[in-house]
Amino acid sequence: MSNHQYATLSSPANIGSLTLKNRIVLAAMGSNFATADGHCSEQLIAYYETRARGGSGLLVLETSAVSWPKGAAMPNTVGFSSDAFIPGLTELTERVHRHGAKIAAQLNHSGKVAQEDTIAGRPLLVPSIPHKPSSDMMALLTRKELSNFIKAAGPDGKGPQYQEMDEGDIEWLIQQFTQAAVRAQKSNFDAVEIHAGHGYLISSFLSKATNKRSDEYGGSIENRARLLVEIIKSIHAAVGDDFPILVRMDAMEYRVDNGITPSDFIAAAKLAELAGADAIDVSAYGNTSKGIAFTEAPLVHQPGGFLDFAQQAKKSLNIPVIAVGRIEPDVAEKGLLAGHYDFVAMGRKLLADPELPNKLSAGNTEAIRPCIYCYICVSQIFINQPLCCAVNSSVGREHEEKLIPTQTQKKVVIVGGGPGGMEAARLLSSKGHEVVLLEKDAQLGGTARIAALAYEPNGRLIKFLSNSLNHSNIEVRLNTAASAELIRSEAPDHVIVATGAARRAPDIKGKHLNHVFDGEQMRGLLFGSDLTAIAKLPRHQRLMLSVGRHLKLLSNVDVMRFMSRLWMPIRKRVVIVGGGLVGLEMAEFLIERGRLVTVLEPSSTLAPELSIVRRSRVIHLLREHGAQLITNATVDEITEQQVAYQHKDAPQQTRADQVIIALGAEPELSVATTLKSTGLNVTAIGDCQNIGYIDGAILDARNACQTI
Repeated sequence: MSNHQYATLSSPANIGSLTLKNRIVLAAMGSNFATADGHCSEQLIAYYETRARGGSGLLVLETSAVSWPKGAAMPNTVGFSSDAFIPGLTELTERVHRHGAKIAAQLNHSGKVAQEDTIAGRPLLVPSIPHKPSSDMMALLTRKELSNFIKAAGPDGKGPQYQEMDEGDIEWLIQQFTQAAVRAQKSNFDAVEIHAGHGYLISSFLSKATNKRSDEYGGSIENRARLLVEIIKSIHAAVGDDFPILVRMDAMEYRVDNGITPSDFIAAAKLAELAGADAIDVSAYGNTSKGIAFTEAPLVHQPGGFLDFAQQAKKSLNIPVIAVGRIEPDVAEKGLLAGHYDFVAMGRKLLADPELPNKLSAGNTEAIRPCIYCYICVSQIFINQPLCCAVNSSVGREHEEKLIPTQTQKKVVIVGGGPGGMEAARLLSSKGHEVVLLEKDAQLGGTARIAALAYEPNGRLIKFLSNSLNHSNIEVRLNTAASAELIRSEAPDHVIVATGAARRAPDIKGKHLNHVFDGEQMRGLLFGSDLTAIAKLPRHQRLMLSVGRHLKLLSNVDVMRFMSRLWMPIRKRVVIVGGGLVGLEMAEFLIERGRLVTVLEPSSTLAPELSIVRRSRVIHLLREHGAQLITNATVDEITEQQVAYQHKDAPQQTRADQVIIALGAEPELSVATTLKSTGLNVTAIGDCQNIGYIDGAILDARNACQTI
């Protein structure tokens, strides 16, 4: 592949007086990697240095507090409020600059969402006293997640207290931003980015929904933008014209009555440009008290969801425009060539693979580890935990011991070709070990293949991992059942067992009826690999599957995803017993294919295995499309036409043409135990030893491979 495919994306460009080696920007993302007292930790510095080494032209530091500890949104926020922070910040910039990257400090005061102020009992600074919004998010949290919010009620248990800002508060805030910018310059940052979006303090002034003032800071857009304009001018006066100022702004506030509109955004952006802003970073926001809103903005789920906003800004402004929002490299290149924007910011993609810019420049796109948009990264921040990534277990561990090349090559047999097994093979090969991977099925991917049917991004991970096995010291054997005799004949130094969970349907009366399938049977049914499950179907459906199997249509996930919209052996009314990850992803898959779905979950929480942000999105969309999601429902019996269950201490019934039992996943160590009993050196990873799904399997693989 030609390395000119992304020639524009990889070309240098300027923001003010600052020259960047390419047009790829690391979007600011909270990490919780700073120390509790606001300093740059080695964990944080190594995280950013890794992204600099990966080739990004500009890194934007995560949201930092100009008046730390005041105005901080997270427990481990980087501080800019004192010269005591300068040594750590200087080490950060020096480490980034080693690799030819530039770095901007994102300066912020979190205003009405300054969680750390609430916890400490400090009033939250706001333009106007807000109304307390109702939220549908808290009901979706698990008990463990809720425990992270105990302190959010404040020391008196009354919740946040607000302080409407007067002129003195405004002047103080302007000086806090200005002094923070001066410290950024002293710490050798290359620019600053003022955060004027995402519900933080400056955006609260910009939005009519939260700014009800009648003074010179409220009313017209000129007045609502006055605070931002004064901050820009004050910073310019303090740092000079050769120190660029970027401004991150919302082009839209979704599901917010009287919120920011694109016309508001353009008007405010023009005022920011006149005040001296050197670039506009175009984002958006939403009402985060609504489960769906967070994946509309700021973490947009729709590919290229904010590109129209960036294009509008480019037509209206004379300074560079930074586009963001799930932009694929080919889309980025086309937009840059068309002049729709000047730079592209990437967040989740550079978590999944910090080497993405280097790989694009080299034309090595197949080697890019894909983001699967599972939202575990931002969900960690949502519950005040350190940032992580489901597909890249090195995130947050960059400062730890690396997977260094081995001095003594070993032979390792891996049993199971799901994500954990493939990741282990990839990592062991990169260390220089010889690997034999045994997979009992005809394709790699394990249960992630059925997940990829329901959620396409999972398929990208399977493809990436499969491609990574094309290495001279990895031998993949498909259709190979692993026996102790076979493995011992390989004389391995180590065996990794990654066989996944056992999925045994609980003993529900009627589960053996022909219209009832458990999770394993459903997987085998859709892929045409479980003859016992197929035998339960009517003759014409068995014939259809036989044809699909003969034509090898059922082995291709992408083809199956398309064909299943036309036909599949699933009846109209489906009851899914179990509302965990598997049950809800199956419900999502079936709803999209016109089925009427009811989910019966025995516990009080739906899909605790899904990250909170993705969970809230899935639940919202399922309900929006008519799915019945019933918690605390215990199934008594399945009959030919209905499912009987207990709910709120009363017997209930629901009609069912088809029943899928998505319960009973549990660790299954029998293979590992058998192999250990023969004297082999065995490590079990992934769901066979602890149910952790993709992120757990990937992390287990890393931990296991570090010790071999």
